[in-house]
Amino acid sequence: MAITFDQEDHPDHIPYPGRYLLMVSPIMGTTCLTKVLMDGGSGLNKLYASTLNKMGVPRSSLCPSKASFYGIVLGMEAVPLGRIWLNVTFEVVNFPSVYHILVGRPCFAKFMAVPNYTYLELKMPDPKGVITVEGSFKQAYYYEQDYVAQVTTLIAPYATKP
Repeated sequence: MAITFDQEDHPDHIPYPGRYLLMVSPIMGTTCLTKVLMDGGSGLNKLYASTLNKMGVPRSSLCPSKASFYGIVLGMEAVPLGRIWLNVTFEVVNFPSVYHILVGRPCFAKFMAVPNYTYLELKMPDPKGVITVEGSFKQAYYYEQDYVAQVTTLIAPYATKP
């Protein structure tokens, strides 16, 4: 089954093609998550501890993780609390984020998902055809503003003064 993007996928208006993040709002278990970032540039799937709490998953469900990573917390090593299997493996991290989950390449590969950052759509195969998950330009804009505000707050203590 071929996954394609064509004129039917094209929104009436595309503000700044490729600028906005692909954000989706899946339901995981019984929890509706409204800020899930589909990040094809990330080699990790990250679930934030606050999201784990929102989902009602006890920390005792976590398995040990050896995967520390850099580039997330300014100038510091990020060490996950652990990892959890929710159809894919997520590293559970305990630092602030405007997102509920960051979905990286491992998840894209597992579900054979194909993103389109111009249309803010994600498509994946299903036994009955192709599933299309749509993002929202308006929501992506507001989430970007939240992210910029959070980053500004986090880096302010590290900013050098003249």
